[in-house]
Amino acid sequence: MIDKKNYVFLFSIVGLLLTTIIWSQSSKDNKVDDALFSEHSEKLSKGSVVLELFTSQGCSSCPPADALLETIKDSYPDNVFVLSYHVDYWNYIGWKDPFSNQKFTVKQSAYNTKFRYRSNYTPELVVNGKEHMVGSNRADVIRAVEKYSNLQSQNVIGISNITRDGDKATFEYNVNGKIEDKTIRAVLVLNERTTEVKRGENRHRALKNANIVVAEKYLNDVKSKGFGSIEIPNIVGKNEAITLMLLVENEKVDITSAAKVAI
Repeated sequence: MIDKKNYVFLFSIVGLLLTTIIWSQSSKDNKVDDALFSEHSEKLSKGSVVLELFTSQGCSSCPPADALLETIKDSYPDNVFVLSYHVDYWNYIGWKDPFSNQKFTVKQSAYNTKFRYRSNYTPELVVNGKEHMVGSNRADVIRAVEKYSNLQSQNVIGISNITRDGDKATFEYNVNGKIEDKTIRAVLVLNERTTEVKRGENRHRALKNANIVVAEKYLNDVKSKGFGSIEIPNIVGKNEAITLMLLVENEKVDITSAAKVAI
């Protein structure tokens, strides 16, 4: 017969073994995921893929999607364009997301009306303005990136002669392909920032966000060649890295091309 002390010792050993197995499997899975990203990015063609993540620092389920967005940003630097739109409807919980904007909530609502989806949710990822999915679902996101990377973009847009003068950036653009019924969305993103969240669902966490949308502007009179400008808001620090993205959209708000350049 095994006494009580031996039972305790036996269960401790079993628990340690299970923990080791789970940790090893988790590490293996992470390596497989990283390998998948590397393998997929090498095989893809170069159709434009625009990923718009609707997120919030006040949402406890958003950090995994934020982290996945950053991984994709680093894994597909050429043809994948990631944008992080911080919505404002989580601010009531106790933490006001410094990047939240009511206009981004309205943008998300417009997308969901288009998709005939009943309401907004976070983290929601919109792909090329055509479909949506849970932004933390790694497998679905990879499949979407592969799908749209292998489709030929309807337009090709380029950015040139970009200058930064104080709180404004000016640029020139050129668009190939059909431009009738098209608009250009100029988006300014803050490359990354880490925020110490002190209240709300993510209190006491340091959250790192990537490609945070801090400004956007529509150029409605689209020509094959043109120029534009966009204001750089005060939330952007003097030495923080920012990127300009230009997205071509049709009348259905489908994204037909994209380009980006560091400012």
